[in-house]
Amino acid sequence: MDKVELERRTSAARAAIREAHGTDAGQYSIDLFISHHFDELPSTYWLEKLSTATPDPAAVMNLLICRSSWGENDLEHFDFTLPGDVTDYVVTVHFDEDGDVDAMEMES
Repeated sequence: MDKVELERRTSAARAAIREAHGTDAGQYSIDLFISHHFDELPSTYWLEKLSTATPDPAAVMNLLICRSSWGENDLEHFDFTLPGDVTDYVVTVHFDEDGDVDAMEMES
């Protein structure tokens, strides 16, 4: 696995997640992920991680960690989730054969 490409794609995936928020592309991916976790996680989780019981979506997106990358050369799919093993859900960002983001969805 190419570490430079891994870092580039991780960064590109994070940018794509931020750009998708509040758009049609984000409706069934990052926006669904955030709203689901606002409803499901106790306010104590948000207080511990972000020092507020009601964080804004940008703070939640900044909190996401890349749990794994997999697929062709471990560079095709990148799974982002919340820290602390509090959910089985991820936002998966998919890269096409040219190394560009071409899809994003929430999965469990």
